[in-house]
Amino acid sequence: MGSSIRVYLLAGSRLLREALTRILSKRPEMLVVGDGAPSPEIMQHIIQSQCEVLVVDPVATALANLKFLSDLRQRLPDMKVVMIEMEENEATFLKAVRAGVSGYLLKDASAMDVLSAIRAVLQGEAVCPPRLCLTLCKTVKQEARASVNLTLTVNLGLTRREQELIPLIGEGLTNKEIAFRLNLSEQTVKNHVHRILRKVGASDRMGVLEKVQVQSLSL
Repeated sequence: MGSSIRVYLLAGSRLLREALTRILSKRPEMLVVGDGAPSPEIMQHIIQSQCEVLVVDPVATALANLKFLSDLRQRLPDMKVVMIEMEENEATFLKAVRAGVSGYLLKDASAMDVLSAIRAVLQGEAVCPPRLCLTLCKTVKQEARASVNLTLTVNLGLTRREQELIPLIGEGLTNKEIAFRLNLSEQTVKNHVHRILRKVGASDRMGVLEKVQVQSLSL
């Protein structure tokens, strides 16, 4: 039993806990070290169980808007979390990921899906429906872009409009082409480019791109 995966089941439904216990107990590599419903004492019970994987349902993950999971993972940093959610909700999924959930299953998941997710997260993998995986990728890209924009604002002092010009400059567009793209006058674009050159300390457009790249890599 020393090599068994130690699993704790946290669910508001006793029926679900009992069903999962029966399923997992049939697998020699799985060991249910505890189960329970949300309560003031449940965190201590989970910590004492020294579980490797925590399986939770929507009732449990609604605790303090998922703060419960964040706090728990601070106490058990190596513990992995598999969440069984009812709906394919992007907002809930992203909150779960930020709280430390690495396995995200929907209500139509099979017993084999649960078993596979437990094994996968313990090996350092992530599990989620394909569409939500795409949501995660888009969110990471948007947040990365926001971080770069913040860096450009703080470190280089570029305004939002000046930031908009950077990728267009990177495309090699002329002032006239940028003006058309942003619905501005050519002279306005020329003024923006002049201020950008001065703020970043560059002598030409290529120098602007090099300065921006250096700042982005320093994130």
